[in-house]
Amino acid sequence: MTFLSLARKNAWRKPLRTVLLLICIAVAFLIYALTASFLAGSQGTSAASEDVLGVMSVAGRAQPLPMAHLARIAAEPDVGAATFMTRLRGFVGSEKNVVAVSAVEPQGLMSVNGRELGLTPALIGSLDQGRDRILVGRALAEAQGWSVGQLITITAFQMVRQDGDREWRFEIAGIFEGENESTDTYFAIGRYDYVNASRAKGRDTVDVFVVRPRDGIKASTLAARIDSLFANSAAPTRTQSEKQFLEAFLRQYADIKLIVNLVTGVAFVTLLMIVINTMVFAVRERTFEIGVLKTLGVSGGRIIALVLVETFLIVAIGATIGLVLAKLATVLVGTVLGLAFSPSVLAKATAIALAVGLATGLLPAINAMRTPIIKAFRAR
Repeated sequence: MTFLSLARKNAWRKPLRTVLLLICIAVAFLIYALTASFLAGSQGTSAASEDVLGVMSVAGRAQPLPMAHLARIAAEPDVGAATFMTRLRGFVGSEKNVVAVSAVEPQGLMSVNGRELGLTPALIGSLDQGRDRILVGRALAEAQGWSVGQLITITAFQMVRQDGDREWRFEIAGIFEGENESTDTYFAIGRYDYVNASRAKGRDTVDVFVVRPRDGIKASTLAARIDSLFANSAAPTRTQSEKQFLEAFLRQYADIKLIVNLVTGVAFVTLLMIVINTMVFAVRERTFEIGVLKTLGVSGGRIIALVLVETFLIVAIGATIGLVLAKLATVLVGTVLGLAFSPSVLAKATAIALAVGLATGLLPAINAMRTPIIKAFRAR
């Protein structure tokens, strides 16, 4: 009998106990993976850039900035590319069915954020065939059931047309995929010149300027420099990275990261107590067998290794089940719930599994190693 097969047989000595333990471990890792995926998806931790900067009014995004700011921003020597955006928010059909269109200058967006959004020259070129054409993100298109060539009508919440109407009609020119599955594609991209010429007020203003620093330039340094340009102007700015903006926006409603850490912390503390208690009793039941192994010359180090391998085996199987279920959930409903099962989530879960296996197996392993042979035989 090999060392690994002995550990496997010990793990399955009492199948019902092992199955219940696997369920506990799987649930804990399922909770962690889902909450971490939600955090990655909602805050864009795996997609939001720390280098791309957003320049907004210091009074908030609801306060527009004059287009004249663009020339001063672009003139900064450390700015690699700069563009602008105005957000048209509205609904399709029901007011609960909210959608957003980012009105931009297509070539400017391509130079600043084209790679992250998965934009191609063909997609950008399709916007030039009509001012009312838009590109729709894959997540939004799938959620709404839209396709290329379809005509849609968005009823704006606030942006009114010059004729007093709030209905904006667009033709879908293409669908962009995003750089990876964690990229936010639940929005559409339209032409700023169309929206700007048609709206009743706020003409020649934008919601945000999007800036990419030159290679080798720190985003934080450039952000401070941009804000200093407009510190004494009629429209002062606040410049943040995409990631900082998303985190600040979500903290207006709740500190999601703190909530996630508390939930997962409680889950794993409970898991540690359950697994340690179970493994201590499981090893205690085999006290006599451990004495036999020591009598046959098995060293204390190998006794520790035997118990640790058994624990790692159980934790690995349970964690794998939980992570597979979490990945399946992101595939099925990830777009709707904003889940992003990124490689970083998997890496952290793997590290946690190793830590849990070591923490839960070390105490019973040391107890098994320190048990005297005579005491072990008396346990028979």
